Amino acid sequence: MFQLFRRFAGPYLLQIVVGPACKLIEVLFDLLTPLVIARMIDVAVAARDVDALLRYGALLAGMAVVGICFTLVCQKMAALASQGMGTAIRGALFEHVNELSYVELDRFGTPSLITRITNDVNQVQLAIALGIRQLIRWPFLALGSMVAALLIDVELGAIFLVATPLIGFVFWFVMARCVPYFRQMQQKLDRIGLITREGLSGVRVVRAFVREEHERERFAEAAREQAATAIAAGRLSSTLNPVTFLVMNLAVCAILWRGGLRVDTGGLTQGQVVAFVNYMTQALLSIVYVANLVVVFTRASASAARVNEVLRCVPGISDEAAAAVDLSAVAAGAGEAPALRLDGATFSYPDAAVPAVEGVSLELRCGGTLGVIGGTGSGKSTLVSLLPRLYDATAGAVEVMGVDVRSWPLGQLRRAVSIVPQKAELVSGTIRSNLLWRDAGADDAELWSALEAAQAAEFVRALPDGLDARVEAGGANFSGGQRQRLTIARALVGAPEVLILDDSSSALDFKTDAALRAAIRGLARTAATRSGLPLTCVIVSQRVSSVRDADQICVMSHGRAVGLGPHAQLMEGCVLYREICASQLSEAEMSAVGAGGPAAEPCRPGRRTMEGDECRDA
Repeated sequence: MFQLFRRFAGPYLLQIVVGPACKLIEVLFDLLTPLVIARMIDVAVAARDVDALLRYGALLAGMAVVGICFTLVCQKMAALASQGMGTAIRGALFEHVNELSYVELDRFGTPSLITRITNDVNQVQLAIALGIRQLIRWPFLALGSMVAALLIDVELGAIFLVATPLIGFVFWFVMARCVPYFRQMQQKLDRIGLITREGLSGVRVVRAFVREEHERERFAEAAREQAATAIAAGRLSSTLNPVTFLVMNLAVCAILWRGGLRVDTGGLTQGQVVAFVNYMTQALLSIVYVANLVVVFTRASASAARVNEVLRCVPGISDEAAAAVDLSAVAAGAGEAPALRLDGATFSYPDAAVPAVEGVSLELRCGGTLGVIGGTGSGKSTLVSLLPRLYDATAGAVEVMGVDVRSWPLGQLRRAVSIVPQKAELVSGTIRSNLLWRDAGADDAELWSALEAAQAAEFVRALPDGLDARVEAGGANFSGGQRQRLTIARALVGAPEVLILDDSSSALDFKTDAALRAAIRGLARTAATRSGLPLTCVIVSQRVSSVRDADQICVMSHGRAVGLGPHAQLMEGCVLYREICASQLSEAEMSAVGAGGPAAEPCRPGRRTMEGDECRDA
């Protein structure tokens, strides 16, 4: 908590100082009030002096008005500081999360990051606000009341000193048994939230399998468990106030009894007894509020630790020392350097038993097309994620346009290498606002050109608003194929040097997929990029039809490249690729492979397929 306060409190030091100062003045008025009431009783009431009574009443009213004014100022200072610091913390968290690599994002997890940015920051905000408003008030009020009461009479103060630790013990006893219930309540609420999210997001599946009754019962059971825990906690915590006030009332009775005897003997005045009772009530209530503050700050401290964990996480990928790459020089060299080169590229996820990608080596010329194929979990997506540095290779080298990706500025690299992920992600807004993500200055002609290449222009033109048609969150108002085509169009805006399609045409029919690949080949044959280089394309797919026309095809199995070469070559030399083709192509297509000269060795002996078969030469 202190670390966050020290880091973000700077712009709000005025509010942090003025707020507690105003609250301290209010506390002074609260401490003076019992003395004024005592004087009113002893001087005005005892003598039946109406003028004196009115003077003391006016004084109390004036003190109340001034106290309210200082309270309002404190409330405003607390709101400004807490909301401002909360906004700053939330902004810093969001900015830092966007700097983290996929490795750190995978470690924290999206749900956890959302919770930290929202709920955890809210807890910190609450602690800051209560700290400004109450951290000064209640401890000072308790201490001041104790001192004032003891100054009035030490004998009655003994009752005070007995009642205070007794109330503290009652509070500790009850809260110590309530905390486990509160923890269980949060877990039960999390369970309800999980079931709710699953039920709402998967409502189509639930209805398709006629599981409505099962889901209703599952939700009802979770709600019943949460309610039972809340009732148990409520029963226990409900004893706190009655017991606390019982102790306070018993102490008041003792004070009134003993104070009455002292009044009879002339040791105390009636006003002093009343003031003593007021001071004792203030002090004991202050102790209860201080205990509540401890609970709030304990929760805030745990939340602050979670926030600091993210803020202290050092991004695994940085470009601080990177200098801009001169793509015009690469274009002037007529593509002498390969567009993509991997040399023994290896990547392992943290704590993974085996590498996700291991020892992959390949080259692809500018304007060429690389197909990546393999079974689920073979490392295809991880491999292409190394190119824009979504992950950093743990061994080996990855180069784009003849320059190691670690030497590229991240912004320039990711403008040059555009990737379309497996899941089509659209954000709420319009088609235009989604297409402008890569290049905010693109004009309508560029947008329509990208839509044409992505085979999305036809259905966008059919929309009443065209480019300005609404896009709901996640693109829910479009079909899966439409979303994929829009994300491909978005990736083409800004004319990237390298386009990566990571299984991003899986929802497209074969005709549309073929038209898309033809359009991309057309872009590759021309100087389609702003640097003058032809478009280089990487297609990741489980469809043979999507990759068979590629200049090179990389066959992945268990993180290794078990085959590399064109379609005909792999049909001759890689068992795994031939098995994949046999499962998707007709006999006529299989036999149509030319019987040319002997193929180069795309699949080295000793490598094994996903099924355990050894790759071998034909």
